[in-house]
Amino acid sequence: MQVNIEEKSSIKKILHIEIPREDVAKELDKAYKELKKTTVVKGFRKGKTPQKILESRFAKDVHSKIVPILIQESFQKVLKEHEFKTVGSPKVDPPELKPDESYIFDITIEVMPEIKDINFKGIDLKKTIYTFSEKEVDAQIEMIRKNMATKEKVEEQRAVQKNDFVLIDYQGFIDDKAFDKTPKIENYLLNISNNNMPKEFSEKLIGVIPEKEIEINVIYEKEHANKELAGQTIIYKVFLKEIQKEILPPVDDSLAKKLGQYENLEEIKNGIRDNLTKGYEQRIKHELSEQIFTALIKDNQFEIPESLIEIELQGIIAETEQAYAQSNITLKDVGLTHDTLKTKYRDVAEKQAIRRLILKKIIEQEKLELTKDELEKSFENMAIGMNATKEAVKKFFDADKNQLEYYKHLQLEKKVVDIIIKNGNITEVEPVVEKSEENSEVTENDSSESKE
Repeated sequence: MQVNIEEKSSIKKILHIEIPREDVAKELDKAYKELKKTTVVKGFRKGKTPQKILESRFAKDVHSKIVPILIQESFQKVLKEHEFKTVGSPKVDPPELKPDESYIFDITIEVMPEIKDINFKGIDLKKTIYTFSEKEVDAQIEMIRKNMATKEKVEEQRAVQKNDFVLIDYQGFIDDKAFDKTPKIENYLLNISNNNMPKEFSEKLIGVIPEKEIEINVIYEKEHANKELAGQTIIYKVFLKEIQKEILPPVDDSLAKKLGQYENLEEIKNGIRDNLTKGYEQRIKHELSEQIFTALIKDNQFEIPESLIEIELQGIIAETEQAYAQSNITLKDVGLTHDTLKTKYRDVAEKQAIRRLILKKIIEQEKLELTKDELEKSFENMAIGMNATKEAVKKFFDADKNQLEYYKHLQLEKKVVDIIIKNGNITEVEPVVEKSEENSEVTENDSSESKE
């Protein structure tokens, strides 16, 4: 077998492979002997059909069977001989096999880039010290109250106000004909100040007294996410049934009892404080990680196999589809395709591929391993996050060893980041106060002074 390796780049190669005529003939003879054992041709006893007859009748089938064998066996020999670390699938367009000739074909492969040892110690890092405020705790309490709020019909005869909820029936029409894409919806509870309906609904309903029918004209932009509504002018006939007001539970220990997992209000607040602290810790870690990889990518330049970028893109697309699926929405519904997502997120996918290669290199370079205690601790944390038992988590991974190996590698990647942070030159800094926050504080101070 003759092999000529064409170096297209440091990571892309074309293998020009020639299998000698003699080797091709051996494979053909072997295939025809196997075929002779099982094939019955009229005029010949089973197993006695001459090879020439078999060649005339079954050459196409035999060739299609042995071509993949010839390619696979020769390809594996080349990989072993040259110790290529391939990524992705090799690309080959098999030519037609001619029995009396050598079989010549090309295989295009991508290989892992060769990365020099990475100096990850002493990276300058700015660590922003975030701390929560009691205002954030109070805001979380308000969110809990909103989630636990009940609705109550407004009995007095009055018009709809900005913070009301309204119970409506509505249906869309075009040219006085019912539009099948906007069918009649009954008993829809609409939040006037915050809703998923077109803003025209809230604007037109404010000031209206219940048990009245109104028409709302909605002009949808041509770029609207829902293609079936894009560019349409729809008249909605809306019947306002009643006004409802939101009843928030009081901020006291009874709120804790309604939640069921706390004894009193202070326990709720302490739980919120813990979550805010963990959230800020994750934010700090994320910001440090971004600084780390910005520095490492700048100092370690290498080519990225297209196959690895494609793997990252497929992951991003899958996550996007899952996110929309939770709301029973498809990519098509919002005017997206796999190709548009690939274009939009290519830079993100490329950076993710670079990060993984850098992390992989440091893991190998430092001979890092995950200890049994570290793995057990990660299982505990995962169980807490999933509200499950550690045994359930371990049982899941016991059933799928591939998932376990992937999970362990992710934990090693986290370990690398922790090591880099530990070995970094860290400067602690205060958070940058947004102008809007400064203005709000000034406004509050001004207003309090004016009251005094």
